[in-house]
Amino acid sequence: MTVRKAWVVGGALVGAGMGFVMLLVIGVYVVAGNLVNGLGTGGRALATGAVPAAYKSLVQKWGNLCPALTPALLAAQLYQESGWNPTVVSPADARGIAQFIPSTWATHGIDGNGDGKRDIWDPADAIPSAASYDCELAKYVKDVPGNVSDNMLAAYNAGAYRVIRSGGVPPIGETQNYVKRIRSLAQSFAAPARRIDPTQQAAGAIAFAQSKLGTPYLWGGEGSASQGGRFDCSGLTQAAYAKVGITLPRVANDQYNAGPHPSRGQLLPGDLVFFSTDLGDSRAIHHVGIYVGGGYMIDAPRTGAVIRFDPIDTPDYFGATRVTEDGAKALPTKV
Repeated sequence: MTVRKAWVVGGALVGAGMGFVMLLVIGVYVVAGNLVNGLGTGGRALATGAVPAAYKSLVQKWGNLCPALTPALLAAQLYQESGWNPTVVSPADARGIAQFIPSTWATHGIDGNGDGKRDIWDPADAIPSAASYDCELAKYVKDVPGNVSDNMLAAYNAGAYRVIRSGGVPPIGETQNYVKRIRSLAQSFAAPARRIDPTQQAAGAIAFAQSKLGTPYLWGGEGSASQGGRFDCSGLTQAAYAKVGITLPRVANDQYNAGPHPSRGQLLPGDLVFFSTDLGDSRAIHHVGIYVGGGYMIDAPRTGAVIRFDPIDTPDYFGATRVTEDGAKALPTKV
């Protein structure tokens, strides 16, 4: 399924045997059992394509405004708040890409692009303002025990006074979840600094997708009985990971943010592989499949085709995601 409302997919028919897949599945279990699950901690660089090209330089620059903030943390907040939509308005009247309430903007909005205006709707002002606000909060809580970035995020959610009074992240469920969610989501925006370990669930996801080989494609299909058990591309990947207890968003460009991003040479069976009409923007992703090794994926390609094996090395190959439980849980329900 494509960018939220449309599903555009494609690929070429490739035959392959069940034995090939079962060897891969067994291999995933062995590898996952012998390595400790984890994520690349990431540095201050952004993962390729994770931030839309129109905003990447802003996020990279302003995400380095203070030591407590990173480009990945800033990107995670913006994605959580607006899904990179600069025109969105929330029911609480939060506005723009950084979702500032007008009263907060009046106090904390800055003229980020130096044009003499502070425009809540202009990402060139709103993104710098979000970073500036984060760093201002970090100054307020700099002497509080604990991780300064966690305390900064907690202050963003609950207010600096509560963080100071609590001596760290306050015992408020919403605030604790917010800190964990942004931290986990930031993994999807940071360029991994080390090897990304496999997950235990990968083999089960492959086994599910394998069981659907030969099933006709259905645009919008989620595998329900009323749909004859048919799927589109992201419906298949969503169902495969649901089978192993991980809830993914419905559409491909949101599934991209369900974990860190291995390079082409680091792919393991079970990784989700993505294809985009714009290789600099994950919001333009139009197709997803489940990598099975050897340069192939299982995917639901297009109307008139069946779930099958396809090569991943095509001109629109965008990148991959190693799905993690925390990464999936961190994704906003609406973006």
